Amino acid sequence: MLGLGLRIQFNELDENSAPATRRDARHYNLDSFHSSVGVAFALVAMRAPHSFRWDLPMLRPFIAFLSLLCLSFTAVHGDTPRLDKSEQSVGFESLFDGSTLQGWKNSGNWIVEEGVITRKGKGGSLVYSNAKVPDDFELRFEWKVAKGSNSGVYYRPGQYEYQVLDNAVHSDGKNPRTSAASLYFCLQPSEDATRSVGEWNEGRIVCKGTVIQHWLNGKKVIDFDYTDEKWGFNVEMLKARGGDLSSRGANLSFQDHGDPVWYRNIRMRTLASSDDIGHSDVEPATIADEILKSEKAKLDGIIGNRKKAKAT
Repeated sequence: MLGLGLRIQFNELDENSAPATRRDARHYNLDSFHSSVGVAFALVAMRAPHSFRWDLPMLRPFIAFLSLLCLSFTAVHGDTPRLDKSEQSVGFESLFDGSTLQGWKNSGNWIVEEGVITRKGKGGSLVYSNAKVPDDFELRFEWKVAKGSNSGVYYRPGQYEYQVLDNAVHSDGKNPRTSAASLYFCLQPSEDATRSVGEWNEGRIVCKGTVIQHWLNGKKVIDFDYTDEKWGFNVEMLKARGGDLSSRGANLSFQDHGDPVWYRNIRMRTLASSDDIGHSDVEPATIADEILKSEKAKLDGIIGNRKKAKAT
């Protein structure tokens, strides 16, 4: 893990100050001390003579270079959760500390590697156990998949799923209604806004009242009020699969489909009644007739299996 919070404080030195004062003036603070570059800097600093002037202007470019180098490592490895000032000001909280799964429950099949949540074997979903998802909320997260991978983010009870998928290879990618960023088996995104496999995607879910929004890489790809009659077919389709869009009060969870998947920078906030989420319907992508036929057959199979299970 290469993370660094390197803060350098330059103190002006009095030429007549005592050696101990000069040592105190050589002030460096490494709060995330697991960077090899940070450790190297600290060792050099500790072995420098007491009389060495750490505030000399010629050293500042060198120290600035070290800082930028370490920050670049952090950016590449993504091992520090980010909450910028604008997110903090509206009440976002980080759900993942970047190093442990504190606050999460799983069967030992989910781990943290280089500041990123990933799975190492089958065993079920990773569930955030510290709190339920608020009724009105905004969730932001980043996700990445390998070739052919399938996962999902469940945020309300039942079949409330933001699909996480390699659209190009996985069979679910053939149907927009089960593609990445869809409200799975309910409503398809307006377009495929995914990035190439192996690249990070920025997901966002906004729910207020009866309005649901899915965002992907800065684009709002789903926005609908499920009480509007125009979406009646979609509501009934999810209901037939076992989902109820009026359900509330679930724990956030990441689905384990047995495929490689990665999550990071997970943050959420509760929406206030005064928050304007900018609701305006987004037109879903068109689904080809042959895909609709295949979809119907799949749904009929799901319903049939459910009936058989109840009968036994």
